[in-house]
Amino acid sequence: MLTQNSSTIALLPSTGTGSTPAPTAPRPATPRRDEREVRRAATTTHLHAAEVAPDEASRDEALREVVVANMGVARALAARQRNRGIPLEDLEQVAYLALVRAASHFDPGQGKDFLTYAVPCIRGELRRHFRDLGWMVRPPRDVQENQSAVIRARDRLAGDHGDRVPDEAIARDLDIPVAVVQQALRAEGCFRPVSLDAPLPVGQAGPAETAIDHEREQEVVEMRTTLQPALRRLDARERRILVMRFFQDRTQQEIADELGVTQTQVSRLLSGILQQLRDAVGTAA
Repeated sequence: MLTQNSSTIALLPSTGTGSTPAPTAPRPATPRRDEREVRRAATTTHLHAAEVAPDEASRDEALREVVVANMGVARALAARQRNRGIPLEDLEQVAYLALVRAASHFDPGQGKDFLTYAVPCIRGELRRHFRDLGWMVRPPRDVQENQSAVIRARDRLAGDHGDRVPDEAIARDLDIPVAVVQQALRAEGCFRPVSLDAPLPVGQAGPAETAIDHEREQEVVEMRTTLQPALRRLDARERRILVMRFFQDRTQQEIADELGVTQTQVSRLLSGILQQLRDAVGTAA
C-alpha cells in the first residue's frame, strides 16, 4: 500500500499482521480505473526515486520512467487538438516535450498529484504551438489571441441562435467590440485554408472557380490565337530557342552551350525572335 511521511513517499508491502478485518465487498474495478491506479503508483514510485537519487544519471533514469508511464496522457491531450491544420504526429511531439519538462520541474514535496501539475503544462504548450506555428497565414497577434475565445463563444451560443450566431451576440457574450469578433472570424481559415478542390453542394461555385479571372482568360485565348500564325513563320531553330528559354526555363548560357554559339549570340537571337512576334501581334491588332 502507499504511505506518505513528511519527506518521502514509499511503496511498502502489507505486513499481514494483526486481527483479520471483517470481509467487505470489493469495489468494482474497471480497466480504466485500474490503469489509472497503476500509472499513479508507478509515477509516485519513480518521482520518489528521482528525489532521493544518489547521482544525476539515476535521477534522469527515474524521470524517464515517469515520462514513459504518462505518455498515454500526453497522446490523449494531443489527440483532442487533431484536425486543426497541424499533423497529429507534430502535436504528440509537442505534448511529449511538455511532459518531459513537467517531470523535470515537478516538486513532489508539495503533496500534489503529478498529473494535476503536468496536464495544464501540456495543454498550455499545445496552445502556444498553435499560436506561434499553426497559422498558414499569420494575422495580427490581437486577432490570434481573440480567435479561440470567439470560436468557443460561437459554438456555445449555437444552441440558442441556430447555425448562424450573430456577431453581435458573440460580442455581448464576451464583452468585446463587434469589430473584434468579425476580425477573429475572418481569420478562422488561417489555420487550415479551404482546399481549392474541396467538395461542395451541387450548384455552389468552389474557390477554384471563383478565383478564375474570366476576362483575363479570354485575353489569353485571343493572344494565343494571334500568336499561332507568327510562331508558324519561325524556323525550327528559332522555335527551339523559344522552347528552351520560356518552356524549359534554361538560361541563355545553357542555350548557347546547346547550340554551340556564344551567350551574346543567343541574346541577339532572342531579341530578334521576340521583336518578330511583337510586330506580328501589332499587325494583327
